[in-house]
Amino acid sequence: MKIDDYSDNTILIESLRNGDESAYTYLIDTYHHKLCVYANSLVKNVYSAEDIVQNVFIKVWEQRTRLKADHSLKSFLYKLTYNEFIDLYRKNQSLFSLEKSYYDALNGIVQEEDSEDFKRVLNAVNKEIQNLPPKCKEVFILSKKEGLTNIEIAEHLDVSIKTVEAQITKAFSILRSSLEEKIKSVLFLLFSAKKKFRLNNLI
Repeated sequence: MKIDDYSDNTILIESLRNGDESAYTYLIDTYHHKLCVYANSLVKNVYSAEDIVQNVFIKVWEQRTRLKADHSLKSFLYKLTYNEFIDLYRKNQSLFSLEKSYYDALNGIVQEEDSEDFKRVLNAVNKEIQNLPPKCKEVFILSKKEGLTNIEIAEHLDVSIKTVEAQITKAFSILRSSLEEKIKSVLFLLFSAKKKFRLNNLI
């Protein structure tokens, strides 16, 4: 079997079902980095992401005889990665501040494109945050990166709460007007008004 043949989803699955180690190596070489990027976007820890992906490939090999030729192997890999993350999340809920619903929505966006496109989206959001007016950016980062409440920000900057609220509203308005539709969806998820998403990996 030629390496190029494995690029065909049906051939790759059939080869894996037959225990073809070359196909398994091809699978790892093709998807390891992409899955690590995706896993890291969820868990925010490079080492944990690598562990998740390692477990995914182990499970693929263990479950290879159950693979179906008419299913997308790529989608299956991303779903396994996501499930591994959720298992980790449930075991370590105290380490994570966001609810599963956030990851469900985020997972849908990532699988619709791919991990590299998702990385591009995050970079685009980050770039526009850095381009916000100085005071607007300062308040936005204190709120969304540091997780401070509006009252805490007002006290820290010696301004009124209304000023803080106005700056955050202004930040969202600028970001929404400068970002593409797809990226706006990610922006909404990352900075939902009900959650303070810590942006240590974005800013």
